Amino acid sequence: MQPPPQGRDGIGIRPVYGPDDTAKDLPERLGEPGSFPYTRGVHPTMYTSRPWTMRQYAGFASAAESNRRYRDLLAAGTTGLSVAFDLPTQMGYDSDAPEALGEVGKVGVAIDSLADMRVLFADIPLEEVSTSMTINAPAAVLLLLYQLVAEEQGADPAALRGTIQNDILKEYIARGTYIFPPAPSLRLVSDTFAYCAAELPQWNTISISGYHMAEAGATPAQELAFTLADGIEYVECALAAGLEVDAFAPRLSFFFVARSTLLAEVAKFRAARRLWAHIMRDRFGAKDPRSLKLRFHTQTAGVELTAQQPEVNLARVTIQALAAVFGGTQSLHTNAYDEAIALPTDASARLALRTQQVIAAETDLTDTVDPFAGSYAVEALTDAIEAEALQLIDAVFAHGSAVAAIEEGFQKGEIERSAYETAKRIDSGEQTVVGVNAYTLNGAEAPYQPLKVDAAIEAAQVARLASHREGRDAGTLESALAGLKSAAAGTDNVLYPLKAALAAGATVGEVCAALAAEWGRYVPTDNW
Repeated sequence: MQPPPQGRDGIGIRPVYGPDDTAKDLPERLGEPGSFPYTRGVHPTMYTSRPWTMRQYAGFASAAESNRRYRDLLAAGTTGLSVAFDLPTQMGYDSDAPEALGEVGKVGVAIDSLADMRVLFADIPLEEVSTSMTINAPAAVLLLLYQLVAEEQGADPAALRGTIQNDILKEYIARGTYIFPPAPSLRLVSDTFAYCAAELPQWNTISISGYHMAEAGATPAQELAFTLADGIEYVECALAAGLEVDAFAPRLSFFFVARSTLLAEVAKFRAARRLWAHIMRDRFGAKDPRSLKLRFHTQTAGVELTAQQPEVNLARVTIQALAAVFGGTQSLHTNAYDEAIALPTDASARLALRTQQVIAAETDLTDTVDPFAGSYAVEALTDAIEAEALQLIDAVFAHGSAVAAIEEGFQKGEIERSAYETAKRIDSGEQTVVGVNAYTLNGAEAPYQPLKVDAAIEAAQVARLASHREGRDAGTLESALAGLKSAAAGTDNVLYPLKAALAAGATVGEVCAALAAEWGRYVPTDNW
């Protein structure tokens, strides 16, 4: 592939646009809000009838500490929870594993077992909230723990609403929290699709994520292309497993970044909807309109936050949130201004939420649908990003499949090239970053007191885990883990025996080890 065009985020924006820069069939390419090809939004009324879901991504230290933060956020007006897990949990290790040393509770909450999940959601009625969980390789494990807690509360599983990220392919491209090789990982994804269709019909079974690719350096077109290519791969996988496209496609969702380049981001979101609608209709023959709708969550760009003059991040996050809202997001997380330094404090997390509430309640952005429709600049940018993304999708599948391209290092190589170009522009001063390479304070900044996770959290979590293990019935646990291994070695849906093992007291690390015993652990080969 050729390097992305010069300019911020690989987008070359011209000073002036006019009628000749928009497509002649613009009315057909736009459609109406809530109608194919959904360029203008997935619902006819969008925010005029209801604002986006305001989620705040949170989780740190212990389950009890995170539970307190969730209840504070709910009291402050957040309309959906979003759970951050610590690194050991994300990679399928228990808190007392050697690999977990020094990482317990640091970048999210430590969840080792059903006992921890009970504490995490204590006094939070799960039938009444929508919960997103940013978890990938062990996504099925955490989802089942959530379901078990909800059932203990007396909730009807059919009423549970939320999302698991469950996007393992982007882990091989840009993030690295994988456990199993691609083939069994994709089987676990398709088993989750089938399980949720039968047991948790309102749950979004996957959030196909471009966010982490963008954080690694992908341009808007790359973020869009590689994310939709992964989406195609997941659909192909589910179809190969015998599922009907309209049985699972309505529960697919996506996750994108919102950068400070507002016009390009609005265009990216509009192009994403149009592309996915055509992919699902024309490539896969989906008939249910819900299968054609690209629904997405947005998070403001963590990579654009600066540790220098962190209060300036308030302006960045506000602009990024506006890009997501103008682009028609279904839910939004706004980063706290201090997240380039540490986990957000209670006050900074609340202020991030208030940013969304001001946009929703004090502006006129919720009074009309897709206010940029027909803008010469935005329509031209939408077409340009769509065309570049289509070229990149074709380049991915020229390797045979998205997985084959991943194994050959294609997507990773393209993203790294873009990241290098951006770094060069910032280092040279060609691309301005306020407070970093321009408008600096020369060391005169006021000291900032970040939130710190108490080191004693790890010891306490390990002790809690030991107590949990002592209270289990060894025979029941052994039988349940054997059933899980048997299903993994065969073709049965593994989520049913997985749920039984977790209900018997198995830990996250134990069930992941049982699956790894049959499937192996992924070791990347450096092909680039």
